[in-house]
Amino acid sequence: MDHKEPAFCTPLPDEAATQQLGMRLADQLTPGMRIYLTGQLGAGKTTLVRAMLNALGHAGRVKSPSYTLVESYIISRLYLYHFDFYRFKDPNEWIDSGFRDLFSGDAVCLVEWPEKALGFLPEPDLEISIAVESTGRCATLTAHGEPGKRCVSALKLQEGFS
Repeated sequence: MDHKEPAFCTPLPDEAATQQLGMRLADQLTPGMRIYLTGQLGAGKTTLVRAMLNALGHAGRVKSPSYTLVESYIISRLYLYHFDFYRFKDPNEWIDSGFRDLFSGDAVCLVEWPEKALGFLPEPDLEISIAVESTGRCATLTAHGEPGKRCVSALKLQEGFS
């Protein structure tokens, strides 16, 4: 059953705004959360993930896992997996990858290009769609589960929306 909430849109006029959103999202991450990121190549998905990880205290390099498919991070109280399914040619590759178990524990799963594994991934708690616009970018956040709803509510409060 889909518990989708109305979308919340926030403008991202530059890279700094994308990084700021990532830092604010980092404060809302809870164990077991699944966040799916969509948008065209170069929209800022990896920049957003990098900002989240840096805000959590990761000091090392954060690269797109487009070739390795997944990078893992242990930061303080959280274990995070950063996935990138861009190179999948068929959704069945997700089954062959053996990632199913990684989505069933307490790890935070940050997934770029989830549509490439359509039909196999569990429902996200939060979807973030980044669209390129003439004035920069716009992030649309859609909550599906309770962790996603809490995250969106907190972001709305920070931005002065009710």
